[in-house]
Amino acid sequence: MFTGIVTDIGEVGGVQTKADGLRRFVIACSYDHASIAIGASIACAGICLTVVETGSTSGRTWFAVDAAAETIELTNVRKWKDGTRLNLERSLKMGDELGGHLVSGHVDGVARILAREDMTDQARFRLASPAPLSRFIAKKGSVALDGVSLTVNEVEGNEFSVLVIPHTLQVTTIGGWQPETAVHLEIDVMARYAARLMETR
Repeated sequence: MFTGIVTDIGEVGGVQTKADGLRRFVIACSYDHASIAIGASIACAGICLTVVETGSTSGRTWFAVDAAAETIELTNVRKWKDGTRLNLERSLKMGDELGGHLVSGHVDGVARILAREDMTDQARFRLASPAPLSRFIAKKGSVALDGVSLTVNEVEGNEFSVLVIPHTLQVTTIGGWQPETAVHLEIDVMARYAARLMETR
């Protein structure tokens, strides 16, 4: 589990295609090498991936993760290449502060940026969600976009907007978002279960 509070921006530094459709990514980061265990979960652009290797090169930590064929097909992972910047978050430990909302790292779909409006003290993004997911997105509810916990501002049909403060623009990859950017969308787990309860009544 995660909270959608990004703790580092990693950079893809190697991509290797393996057997059975697996693709291995080496990601450089600023985490302490000694703190990353094999088998640990790290959210990479909102996708929960398992560390399979770790090391340090020229004083910079790196870790490797494998993405399965389904993940590659359904997310932006297929576009990752050397130099791609990724929001990173380590998995929760007991006692950690819940600063965002509960995020599983299981991406539900890909949303598309429709418009960006830069204002004095924040930026507004309008996005289109995949139609089947729109019913889970509510005004003042939570979503995770590329692993960042954000509050929904407005909703109309399958379109919704979020407001992003300068700090978040600076410490995540959101600062680089422009119209037509595709981002990973994870709906609020509470919305998912509420909908399921309604369906089974």
